[in-house]
Amino acid sequence: MTRLVLFDIDGTLIRTGGAGVHAFGRTAELLYGIPGVAERTHFHGRTDTALVKEFFLGNGLQGRSWDVRHFLDAYVFLLDQRMKEHPGEVCPGVPEFLRSLRSLPEPPALGLLTGNIQLGARIKLGAHGLWGDWACGAFADDHEDRNQLARIVRDRACRLLGRRLEGPEILVIGDTHRDVECARAIGARSLGVCTGGGSAEELRSAGATRVVDDLRGFPVESLCVDPA
Repeated sequence: MTRLVLFDIDGTLIRTGGAGVHAFGRTAELLYGIPGVAERTHFHGRTDTALVKEFFLGNGLQGRSWDVRHFLDAYVFLLDQRMKEHPGEVCPGVPEFLRSLRSLPEPPALGLLTGNIQLGARIKLGAHGLWGDWACGAFADDHEDRNQLARIVRDRACRLLGRRLEGPEILVIGDTHRDVECARAIGARSLGVCTGGGSAEELRSAGATRVVDDLRGFPVESLCVDPA
């Protein structure tokens, strides 16, 4: 039986129309006078912290912890502005899927497993009324490596539930191969959704347990069955 369901954000729960990418590029230009960064950077499935460090390294800049924090502080300010102007949309089927999960006879704990820093996640999800009801989460503030984030949120969920969670009791839902890799890092199952950065072929090649076009009509009752 599924005891914990972990969600990626961008391309899985919501689509922001590139708000984070825009804010990242504007931050690089405003703080460091370097234009075109967004166009030269691959964002899908990455953590904010890793992206900032890559930016510093690639441009011969110091990347001390203070510098990373300064960049991210400016980034979330610009992200908030952008989201107020262009909030994007909730991915198909997400509200119904969340309601169905929470209405199960034994609902799993729901958490976030995302490359966003926590404030960025709050800004993005808050714009769509999706922030506030998560039992746990792991964010780029916690670690720059996505696989480490999977371990962090699993351990937090174990403490919350007061029991050890075995890998098959955990389901990771995401739209890129990096989300699938996160699931594999903790022995969890994964549900790949083709609503963001990854194709069905890419998600299957990465080893997703199951791949769907989107979450509309997903049979959440199947999560009550012990995984094979």
